[in-house]
Amino acid sequence: MRLNSVAHIPQPPRALRSSCGPRMFTLIATTILLLFSVACSGDKADKEPTVSVQVVPVEKTTIQHAIKAEAILFPKQQAAIVSKISAPVQKFMVQRGGRVHSGQLLAILENRDLTAAEQENKGSFDQAQAAYETTTAASLPEEIQKAEADAQQSKQALDAQEKVYQSRQQLFEQGALPRKELDQSGVEIVQARNQYSIAKRHLDTLQAIGKQQELKAAKGSLESAKGKYLGAAAQLSYSEIRSPIDGVVTDRPLYPGEMAAAGTAIVTVMDISSVIAKAHIPQADAALLKVGDKGTITVPGLDEPVEGKVTVVSPALDPNSTTVEIWLEAKNPKKQLKPGTSAQLSLTAKTVKDALVVPAAAVITAADGSSAVMLAGSDGRAHQKAVKLGIRQDDDVQIIEGVTADDKVVATGAYGLPDNTKIKVEAPAVTPKEPKESPSEK
Repeated sequence: MRLNSVAHIPQPPRALRSSCGPRMFTLIATTILLLFSVACSGDKADKEPTVSVQVVPVEKTTIQHAIKAEAILFPKQQAAIVSKISAPVQKFMVQRGGRVHSGQLLAILENRDLTAAEQENKGSFDQAQAAYETTTAASLPEEIQKAEADAQQSKQALDAQEKVYQSRQQLFEQGALPRKELDQSGVEIVQARNQYSIAKRHLDTLQAIGKQQELKAAKGSLESAKGKYLGAAAQLSYSEIRSPIDGVVTDRPLYPGEMAAAGTAIVTVMDISSVIAKAHIPQADAALLKVGDKGTITVPGLDEPVEGKVTVVSPALDPNSTTVEIWLEAKNPKKQLKPGTSAQLSLTAKTVKDALVVPAAAVITAADGSSAVMLAGSDGRAHQKAVKLGIRQDDDVQIIEGVTADDKVVATGAYGLPDNTKIKVEAPAVTPKEPKESPSEK
């Protein structure tokens, strides 16, 4: 009840007003006013406040833990092909944007001097090879020939002495020769045998050492000539620039006639049949990922995200950012994904089916970090209930403990609402959303 003015205060009878003085009349009016105010205050205390809220049912659906991160796109393979020699560019075989194959000739450097050096060294190599073959097939040196002659003569002398000894022995047995001459013949056989043994050993030594050293020298000359020839051939091959991979020419900074310095890139080739999105994410999120997990890449200019798979989860932290590097590889058949582009990654780390889900706005977080929701009871009051949270996806959050599928929670107006407050549902409960499809169900 609200008092508009003093005119609403009941007036005393006219007889009483005429019989009482003005002072008494004022006292009586004040007393009546106080009694009326107390009565009105009692009416207000009897009325309990009602708070208008909006409620939603606890939804049972599929929820996914999606990790989002900023990434940069890189080609699957890349080769910045450098020149190993300094020489002017004679001609290019490809243009920027052209497709090339592994082993394809891309450019030729000036190589007339290298061609001449290669031919010169090849001639020296052929000459050394011929000398080596001649040495291995040629007769022995003069010293070895003399030793062979001495050994042969010693052998012939030994054979002659043996024949003389045999003849004298027959004569001695017949009694036609004295014993002294037979013994003398035996001594001569021993001397001849010793001479032959010495000559044979000398010949064997010369053959083993002399021929070995001669062959070693010839072989050394051959290997030296071969090494020079192979080096010249390698230098000549460096004047031909070939692609080590299949891909597309993305850079060609020089023009024919310009000097290609050794160690500088002449042509850059990228394989963009697939791209790799590299990103850094917190360690806690990386612990949920594994190679093979699905994800999407969203880049400016494309209406639909591109699907891919995780190929690398780094086993070590980045020492500067204390984050984990991950790679998401995606096919790029239409070449719409350009290396170097900034992209948004969305990785599906975990999927829970039949999860109890409520709007994230319905969760109340206390100062100590605990979480709670306001349940809309059948008695028309809001009851605070502690809950344990799980996965969060966009504006929804999973409730692991604390609610059931039959409960309804206060979605709007729960913050600052005391427990057991009388509530009034402002609007009908929101219709449950369609269950979210996991990537495996698509």
